[in-house]
Amino acid sequence: MVKFRRVDASVLEQEKKRPAGRQPSPEQIALIAKIKTITDDSVVYEVALEPGEKPLTVRQQLLRASKSADVEIVIRKSEKGFYIAKMTPERKSRRGRKPASASS
Repeated sequence: MVKFRRVDASVLEQEKKRPAGRQPSPEQIALIAKIKTITDDSVVYEVALEPGEKPLTVRQQLLRASKSADVEIVIRKSEKGFYIAKMTPERKSRRGRKPASASS
């Protein structure tokens, strides 16, 4: 037979522990710090790719770091790798589907 025992209701209101998640690597922390220095439109960096690096991987790392740094950036191709700068309306991509018109 199962035994029952009365307990206080506060045991159900315990704070749930959130997993800490994976900590960013030292390279990612350095990348976040560099992206935080992009404060206005005139600051542009060129990211040169090393021989073993894949452009898509570096681009994803840049986007992930910009999200962590709370800085919206634009990434453009260069001869050696990428240019990164702060996002402005003029620099925003115009690709994709056009927004629906408000008159409809």
